[in-house]
Amino acid sequence: MLDFLQEEKKAKLELKLVHTPTKEKIPTLMRLISHFQGEACLVFCNHREAVDRISLLLSAHGYAHAVLHGGMEQLDREKNLITFRSGVVHLLIATDLAARGLDIPEIRHVVHYQVPPQEDAFIHRNGRTARMHASGQGYLLLAEEEELPDYVDDRHMEALQLTETLSAQRSAWTLLYLSAGKKNKISKGDIVGFLIKVGQATPEDIGTITLLDFATYVAVRSKKAPQLVQNLHGEKVKKIKVKVAEAR
Repeated sequence: MLDFLQEEKKAKLELKLVHTPTKEKIPTLMRLISHFQGEACLVFCNHREAVDRISLLLSAHGYAHAVLHGGMEQLDREKNLITFRSGVVHLLIATDLAARGLDIPEIRHVVHYQVPPQEDAFIHRNGRTARMHASGQGYLLLAEEEELPDYVDDRHMEALQLTETLSAQRSAWTLLYLSAGKKNKISKGDIVGFLIKVGQATPEDIGTITLLDFATYVAVRSKKAPQLVQNLHGEKVKKIKVKVAEAR
């Protein structure tokens, strides 16, 4: 029996080839990121070493991003996911750890910087976009000397021609860390009140708030972040003295 819902879901994912002139794909990746114009993007690599290398090169060119792989400490992975989910950065460079089982929001663009050798990994990566009633796009970066795995049928796949110039994308948001959370009986409303009354923020300065057991992360406007840290550090939320700092 044909699963028409599944067929409809598949039809909403559009796969495109992006050719690179050499095996060094970073310049092409940066042009592709510019092509997305700030929309959320998840870039997949096959190995953690590739993630770290790409991260260093993107940082050198001023591209705001987060990374995720199994070699990181759990707290660092959690913080980076919060940074991405909060919209502080729109770019996440990851191994297949991000392909399944993690709380990552639906995104529009999935980039295969390295195409996985196994089809199931390819399917799970693409599953991060085009969910439910949304549409999404997957991009396969392919150098001239590279060949696609046999499971990829590229006969009807569009080849994307990139004309964008390189333009670093710095975030308008900064992630703040507060040393109190749910187990301290702190709510999101308490945090908003703290930021406005004590920190002198406006509602427009405050983005996504993520409450953990003993910590809170808040996205705030970058231009207000230094003032908020200065105003809030050492002050009290519901009689609890908190440390406040930019999350690093």
